[in-house]
Amino acid sequence: MSFHTPVSLSEHRESQLVRLLQAAIIGILAVGLWQGNAGIAVNASVGLLVTFLPAFFDRNYSITMNGGIVLWITLAMFLHALGTLSLPALGFISPYKSTWWWDHMTHALSSSLVAGVAYAVTRALEEHTEYISMPSTFMFVYLLLFVMAFGVIWELIEFYVAVVSNLVGIGKVLTQYGLDDTILDLFYNTIGGLLVALFGTAHLTDLSDQLRAKFESPNR
Repeated sequence: MSFHTPVSLSEHRESQLVRLLQAAIIGILAVGLWQGNAGIAVNASVGLLVTFLPAFFDRNYSITMNGGIVLWITLAMFLHALGTLSLPALGFISPYKSTWWWDHMTHALSSSLVAGVAYAVTRALEEHTEYISMPSTFMFVYLLLFVMAFGVIWELIEFYVAVVSNLVGIGKVLTQYGLDDTILDLFYNTIGGLLVALFGTAHLTDLSDQLRAKFESPNR
């Protein structure tokens, strides 16, 4: 079963949108380098690399993600990179700072990716071995707990990256806005995992089947 966007775009159109978003991320990266802003440049660079992971897995491991999943990944990376961008001369302020819901949206979207990966890998292992069995109810709880745990680890990473950035004087690469913001981040992480657990697992079946085939025949 393939993953389709809500507006049911064709595979070709999804591919075009992916390329457009990647070009936009490159533009954001260029602005970060031009401004000497480490936060913009680093976040855009990492996001851009993530958008090329589907092509990497397809080329090197013959694991093919359909256009909808690739667009899902690329959109998440673009929105995060855009959130760090500031163009004061044009009156454009970082959405992370100027738009109260931006951080919540990107956390929910990013956590949905984490939940999607967790589901695909876990289901592949379940199909591959008789020693793992996950009824649908348990899978639902597992995905939520996995995303919540990953969210806690990510908040710790944000904190220590901010500390190290300040120590070496390269500016803020990742930013925390206090305990209240951290709690909200964890809440919206859970929302992203919940959405995948409720509606997204069926769309990841094809990907998990490919992973299972790789487990059973690594040289395939």
